[in-house]
Amino acid sequence: MEEANTTQPLDIAGEFLLHNGSRTLVYLADAKAEERSALQLLLFDLKMEVIGEAADWPNTLTQAPATPMDMILVDWDLLPADLGFQALAELRRACTNAIIVVLISHLDAHQQVVISAGADAFISKGETPKRVAERLRPVATSILSHPWNGEVA
Repeated sequence: MEEANTTQPLDIAGEFLLHNGSRTLVYLADAKAEERSALQLLLFDLKMEVIGEAADWPNTLTQAPATPMDMILVDWDLLPADLGFQALAELRRACTNAIIVVLISHLDAHQQVVISAGADAFISKGETPKRVAERLRPVATSILSHPWNGEVA
């Protein structure tokens, strides 16, 4: 018996793929190498591919826009302290075709600022890997309904 046709393609493990049949492409921006490594492992388990990373804001702002990605994970603390809101807005303008997920250490203090600054989502750095995965799955799935879906960057 043939399975019903789904609107989203699946890979052999049953994970959602993007509109072009590839994995979700992610750029990581975090100052701490150990946090980037942990995120890489988690993203690999989620069938996402890390295609670039930066450990500081200047490299993030120059490299990320030149990287064909679907999502950028950026640590709020990586943004210049005096320009957090403006820096995130600048990243939004530079990476118009990417979903921006901000990693924050102090959820209460930054939640509203992050969302109003143009982030698509935020994740607390204090979350367990399982909870981070639960938060990233729907973000990756939302790429399919993002306004730029189907356009070439």
